[in-house]
Amino acid sequence: MRPPEFWSRNDLISRTVACALSPVGLLYGASVAWKHRWQTSYRSRAAVVCVGNLTVGGSGKTPVAIAIARMFRAQGIAVIFILRGYGRRSTETILVDAQKHAAAAVGDEALLLAEIAPTIVARDRAEGARLAEREGAEVIIMDDGHQNFALAKDLSLIVVDGETGLSNGRLIPAGPLREPARQGLDRADAVIVMGEGSPPLPDFARPVIRARLLSDNRLDGRPVVAFAGMGRPDKFFASLRTQGANLVETHRFADHHAYSAAEIATLRRRATSTGAALMTTEKDFVRLNANDRAGIDVLPVKAVFGDPAAIERLFAPVLKGLK
Repeated sequence: MRPPEFWSRNDLISRTVACALSPVGLLYGASVAWKHRWQTSYRSRAAVVCVGNLTVGGSGKTPVAIAIARMFRAQGIAVIFILRGYGRRSTETILVDAQKHAAAAVGDEALLLAEIAPTIVARDRAEGARLAEREGAEVIIMDDGHQNFALAKDLSLIVVDGETGLSNGRLIPAGPLREPARQGLDRADAVIVMGEGSPPLPDFARPVIRARLLSDNRLDGRPVVAFAGMGRPDKFFASLRTQGANLVETHRFADHHAYSAAEIATLRRRATSTGAALMTTEKDFVRLNANDRAGIDVLPVKAVFGDPAAIERLFAPVLKGLK
């Protein structure tokens, strides 16, 4: 979905719509609190690190999860990702094979993660953890799952977009929050603020770590027709400009959009007619059919932490428990 404009606006109409929807949001938040209080959590033999957020839409969770996985793997620790597999058609628990599975079967994020470390998609995170244990996981990284209590966590991180923060501070559908901010922050061991900005974090006194999404690819004035299907396509377009791209056209699609051959053909014609390269995100690229990928460039990005020492301190108890 694309975030409704009233989530981030403060005009009279936006406030009125948000207020009207707020009672539904209160029920949504109460359901999370109820699950937290009453759901039984499975305690895995592996250490469990959750990289989640408080809002719907992209905040940078997946790049953070990848950066953390690389940190563990650099120390010879066996890591397995677990995630729901948003948007997939299947419901079973699957050990992802990037060469075999398509995004429709396992979700786009799962295909990206599977290029870094073994990845499991599981609606039942406890069942996914048991499979991860059989596959030899020492550390399980949950990409999303802060509001899921089927699996006990050893470390819970919340990623917050530095620019948009918590938007209007209201709960779905009145705003982007999955639960009340204080409620979610109370369960977090640290917050990672992605990008510029200092969003309010009510009564949060634990570590706050800055991070940025960076790319090693310089575009140096290259003309580009860009397209993206994500929560905030403008973040991707801004990254292209930062890397020096001359954005000729930009095309926005809904988050997790499944591109048709006709849509890709139209985008190719726009790029050809303007003499520009056709570029998209890594997550969009893996959703394309193999026949549609030729000639489409990708801007790879990675999460870089502003204080690596703070990250080391944060994960020290987890590492100690593995020895």
